[in-house]
Amino acid sequence: MLCTRLTNARFLTMDPDHPVAHDLGIWQGRIVGLDEAVTSLPAREVIDLQGATVLPGFIDAHVHLAWTGFKENTPSIAGCTRVEDVLAVVEEAVIRKSTPGAWVSIAGYDQRALGRHLTAAELDTVSHGHKLFLLHDSGHGCVVNSAVLDLLPEDLSRDGGFLAEGAMGAARALRLPYSQRELAEAIGRAARTCLAEGVTACAEAGIGGTLVGHSPVELGAYQLAREEGLLPLRVQLMVSADRLHPLAAHEADGIPRSLDLGLRTGFGDDRLSVGALKIFTDGGMMARTAALSSPYEGLDHAGQLQDDPDLLADTIVDGHLAGWQLAVHAIGDRAADIALDALERAQRLRPRPGARHRIEHAGLIRPDQLPRFARLGVSAVVQPNFLRYFGDDYAAIMGEERAPWLYRGRAFLDQGITLVGSSDRPVTDGSPLRAIQFMVERASESGQVIGPDEAVTVDEALRAYTVAGAFACHWDDRLGSLTPGKFADLVVLGDDPRRVDPSLIGDIEVVATYVDGRWTGKAAS
Repeated sequence: MLCTRLTNARFLTMDPDHPVAHDLGIWQGRIVGLDEAVTSLPAREVIDLQGATVLPGFIDAHVHLAWTGFKENTPSIAGCTRVEDVLAVVEEAVIRKSTPGAWVSIAGYDQRALGRHLTAAELDTVSHGHKLFLLHDSGHGCVVNSAVLDLLPEDLSRDGGFLAEGAMGAARALRLPYSQRELAEAIGRAARTCLAEGVTACAEAGIGGTLVGHSPVELGAYQLAREEGLLPLRVQLMVSADRLHPLAAHEADGIPRSLDLGLRTGFGDDRLSVGALKIFTDGGMMARTAALSSPYEGLDHAGQLQDDPDLLADTIVDGHLAGWQLAVHAIGDRAADIALDALERAQRLRPRPGARHRIEHAGLIRPDQLPRFARLGVSAVVQPNFLRYFGDDYAAIMGEERAPWLYRGRAFLDQGITLVGSSDRPVTDGSPLRAIQFMVERASESGQVIGPDEAVTVDEALRAYTVAGAFACHWDDRLGSLTPGKFADLVVLGDDPRRVDPSLIGDIEVVATYVDGRWTGKAAS
């Protein structure tokens, strides 16, 4: 007997052997059959989906759940375009802090809205003895007041109060990490937001590290969230590479650096597991710290690397030798060169054709770099919504020649490179449907078309958020398509993305999500 049979729906299975179905059978959390294989079987529950369209649950291959959850509960200056308005929001948040000298966090900082960076001196006027930390929306910088600057080494680059990349990490390290309880609750808030948008599995893009981690014991917070029922979707955890350290391992093990106990990609189970090693090579375009091979349009610099290029390359090689899948953050084309060179060296030293290494973002990829991606079997994990929301700005700072190379789609597919969809939530909107719409239209919110030759079909965009996402996370044997034997993770939509006008895809209602064949409830509006 089936546990559940879903009927009267249009199942877009993403399985070429059975692309469309009308019935789907579930037993103990797995899909056991489609159409005639299950229509005559008895079931404890038969659910009439009333003509809805059903897809495999969306997989977001690059998110930040804890950051998302904290941002939802943090005072924000998003939308403020005047310095005085920003300072008013900050002062209000400071006044609500009763502990003298406490840290006050503010979200939503983006210098582009103000036309310049805030300064520590300006923040000092409203700090009232507190330590202020305004996180840049990109996650690659912050603005702090003098009370924080006074605690940092004198030789640290501080630019009037703006701290980028490693300097920001030094400021974060001054604070006591979040507790596991705080982390678990933030993770739970973010997970519910993901489910509401049809995401049933995701890869958390960095825990435990200086730049994006929130605690040295962050993995334990995910375990706590799961134990207390706060983690209703599947999560794979990328570990920040700065957690690696030399180990006294046997020479034959070939492990130059590792986590304690030799932990690496693959540990865990189907609901919570350790995924790739996250390695940062550069910054971000919003903060103008993505490392380019030539300067930003209208600026006198080309961004920055996170460290000496040889040290970055050695970390990539050591991670590969230690058995990790690698997720290399490389937004600018110079950063991508370093990543590709190091991955090539690593595979030469110890061939691992099944490693499925990934380049996260791949924000600006030159035409000559595409064949190298393909030859190395590296996936491109892109964030289409970056161009949907920031495309006008990104196109302007790249200039006419480079703008068509931003967050490519078609060029990756034509080279046989796995194109993986993701959000980088909460840097921008996490909706897979709105990202899919952009991948097809290549149009920013203003209507500017950016790199029209990089447009893909609706089917190809859907694959990026299902089949390709599963492949990138080594989940393809259990997720990504509605195939018998795989987990019954589904998203129920109010319309068929392949049948509506592309301009309407982002507005399709997410009716419900199923994880392990269990209905998680009506999606939030």
